[in-house]
Amino acid sequence: MRLDKYLKVSRLIKRRTLAKEASESERILVNDKIAKPSKELKIGDTITIEFGKKQITVKVLSLTPSVKKEDAYNMYELISETTKE
Repeated sequence: MRLDKYLKVSRLIKRRTLAKEASESERILVNDKIAKPSKELKIGDTITIEFGKKQITVKVLSLTPSVKKEDAYNMYELISETTKE
């Protein structure tokens, strides 16, 4: 599954266009490398997202193409969440 679609389906980022913009501005890393929106994800990949002063790192657990809102958190495991000063 593409990175931008995964971020939207898993609800880590609300819209696919925002996910695309974030990865194009080099704020998303997959396995510690800058990732394009078209990057194909695999189960076990780690994704690091920078939201302004906040940074989240998650591990991909599932690549389900569509999921209910209450089940979206089952698609990833939160590894760390940090805030920059």
